[in-house]
Amino acid sequence: MKKFNTSPISGMQELLPEKQAIFNDYKSKIAEVYHLHGFLNIETPTIDRNEILFAKAGGDTEKQIYRVIKTDESAEDSTESLRFDHTVPLARYVVEHESDLHFPFRVSQIGRNFRGERPQKGRYRELYQCDVDVVGRNTLPIFYDAQVIYTFVEAVKSFVKTPVLVRINNRKFVSGFIEAIGAVNQEQDINSIIDHSEKVPAEKTLEYLHELGLTEDTVVKITTFIDTKGSVDDIKSMLDNMGLEYTDDGLDNLSQGLAQLEIVSADLIEMGLNTNEFVIDMKIVRGLDYYTGTVFEGLLPEHPEVGSIGGGGRYDNLASNFTDQRFPGVGASIGLTRLFYILNESGLVDKETSAPIDYAIIPLDASAYKTAYQLAGKFRGEGQSATIIPVEKKLGDAMKVAASIAKKGIVLGEDEVKNGSCKVKDFSTGDQTPLELK
Repeated sequence: MKKFNTSPISGMQELLPEKQAIFNDYKSKIAEVYHLHGFLNIETPTIDRNEILFAKAGGDTEKQIYRVIKTDESAEDSTESLRFDHTVPLARYVVEHESDLHFPFRVSQIGRNFRGERPQKGRYRELYQCDVDVVGRNTLPIFYDAQVIYTFVEAVKSFVKTPVLVRINNRKFVSGFIEAIGAVNQEQDINSIIDHSEKVPAEKTLEYLHELGLTEDTVVKITTFIDTKGSVDDIKSMLDNMGLEYTDDGLDNLSQGLAQLEIVSADLIEMGLNTNEFVIDMKIVRGLDYYTGTVFEGLLPEHPEVGSIGGGGRYDNLASNFTDQRFPGVGASIGLTRLFYILNESGLVDKETSAPIDYAIIPLDASAYKTAYQLAGKFRGEGQSATIIPVEKKLGDAMKVAASIAKKGIVLGEDEVKNGSCKVKDFSTGDQTPLELK
C-alpha cells in the first residue's frame, strides 16, 4: 500500500524509459540540425530576476510565471522567478555579453521552461523548448528570417515522418492592411480576432468584428483578408481586388510587409524548401506583442488534430527594456514536450527507436562474465550502449528484460566463450547474425 501519492503533480511530464529514449532521441536530432545549420548553443539560468522576466511578460503570461520564494520571505518579497521561455533570457544574455559576441549572433537553446497554465492534455507546466535565434546589432538582414524558418522545418523533419507545412505572415503587412482600410484605431482588437479566427465558428468572427462598430464594407474586407492564403501573387490579387495600393519600394507598412513576404518566399525556395512545404496565410499573426515582422507556425497537414508544432518570428525591439542599443532578432521554437505528447497520442511516434539500449548481454554462468565485460567494453568503445543482465532464475526471464530495454541481445555461455563466437538477436525482427568475440 502506498504511503504517499506518488503520481507526478499535475502538468508535469513523466515517461517510462522506452518513451524517454524516444523523447531524448528527438531532442538530440533537433540539436544536431541546429548545429549543422551553424547555430551556437548556450544555456541561460532557469531562474532569473523578476525585473528581467516581467519586463516583457505582461497580461496572461505574467500571471503564469512561477515566483521563487525562499523559506525566509513572503511572495511579495520574492525577487526571482522561473523563466517562462528562452527569448527574454536571451535578450538579457545578449545585452550582458554583447562585447564578447560576434553579430549576427546565431544561437540555439534547448531546455526546460515553466508556465503556470491550467494543466490539460498536451499542456504542461514544465516543458522542453528547442529554440534557434539570430540576433543582429542595429540591423538584421531579412535573409535570416528565411534561414530560421528553413532550419525549423529541417529540425521537425528530422524526427517527424509525415509532411510539414509552414504558414507564414508578416505583422508589418497585417498592420499596413488595417491602416489601409481605415481601422487603425481598432488594430489591437482586429489582430486578436484574426488570431482566434480558427478557434471559433465563422459567425463568431463576424459577430466580434461587428461589435467593434466597423462598417459592413470593412468587415467584408477583413473576413476576405482572413480567408486568403497562397503565394505572394495570391496576396497581391487580394489587395488589387480591394483597390488597396502598394509599391515595390514603398515606405508604408503594407508595401514593406509585402516586400518582406516576397523576399522570404523566394529565399526559402532557393534554400531548398518545396512550394508545398510553406504557404502565406493571413490567419497567422501570433499573439505575442514583441513580433514586428515575419511570423510563422508549423503544422502537419495530414494530421490537423496535432495543431501547431511550433513557430516564431521577427522581433526588432525585444532588448529595448534592457538597453538603449538596438538588437533586432528572429527566432523559432519547437515546444517538444507538447509536440511529443500529441505525436504519441496520434500514433506518430517511431516505435523502432523505442529501445534505449543498443545491446543487452546475458552471461549464462560465471565462466562467461569476463567475456561479457570485454564485449560490453568493445561496444562502448565504438560508441554503442551496452548492459549486462545476469540470469537469476530462467533464461527466458532475462531475455524478456533484455527485449524490453535493448535493440539487440546476446547470450554468452560456455560454448560461445570456447568457440569465440556468438549470435546477435535483433529484437525488432527476430533475425540472428553471427559475431566474432575476438
